[in-house]
Amino acid sequence: MYNIGIDIGSVATKIVIMKNKEIFDCKVSPSGWNPKETCQMLIDEIIDKNNLNKNKIKTIVATGYGRVALDFVDKKVTEITCHGKGAKFLNSNTKSIIDIGGQDSKVIILDEEGRVLDFIMNDKCAAGTGRFLEVICTAMGIDVKELSDIAYNGEPIKINSMCTVFAESEIISLKSRGTNKEDIAAGLVHSVVDKVVSLASKMRLEEEIFFSGGLCSNEYLKSVLEKKLNKKIITSKYAQFAGAIGAALLG
Repeated sequence: MYNIGIDIGSVATKIVIMKNKEIFDCKVSPSGWNPKETCQMLIDEIIDKNNLNKNKIKTIVATGYGRVALDFVDKKVTEITCHGKGAKFLNSNTKSIIDIGGQDSKVIILDEEGRVLDFIMNDKCAAGTGRFLEVICTAMGIDVKELSDIAYNGEPIKINSMCTVFAESEIISLKSRGTNKEDIAAGLVHSVVDKVVSLASKMRLEEEIFFSGGLCSNEYLKSVLEKKLNKKIITSKYAQFAGAIGAALLG
């Protein structure tokens, strides 16, 4: 029997199939305008790809902001609970988690058993999130995936505004003055990390922190975060799927 976990984020929807509490397959896709339609498409695709019988699907559990739109799932669970469960699965030593998603950043504290003890979220503003970087990268004429490579070669310039709209105008102004793209890219990453560090400073973190979310694969951002927190930052190739993994496990 198989369990499916779905994490419907504001930018990306992640799906994981687990068999005997091990990851069997996973897939990610833009959430799009209709979360329900996107989820159904991903479920059909991953079932067809693996030639599975739908009768072998024991449970489907959903998390993330779009979970309320799904009327065909067996259970809906908060993203904090699912992210904690998924991160603990990916690294058994995890007690502190930093998750940078599309529209929010989260810091989660777990106990020895992986239960959530405390958490804090920045969900009122896009500052310090993937969406912030996406908008600014568009203004720079680069892809978010390019940002890390470009930033490594720059000296971080101070980005004064963390409001997405004002920061976009600031970047355009810097470009018009001939500021190096590499310096702007480095400055952007530092500004996002500063916002996350400010959030994390309100929590009691362990010496080792699990880094999840859509930006966890950005090596430059990870290295800056590690330096500014003075903590060891670890991640996983499945870290973007932490919420979906947790949902599947809870199924």
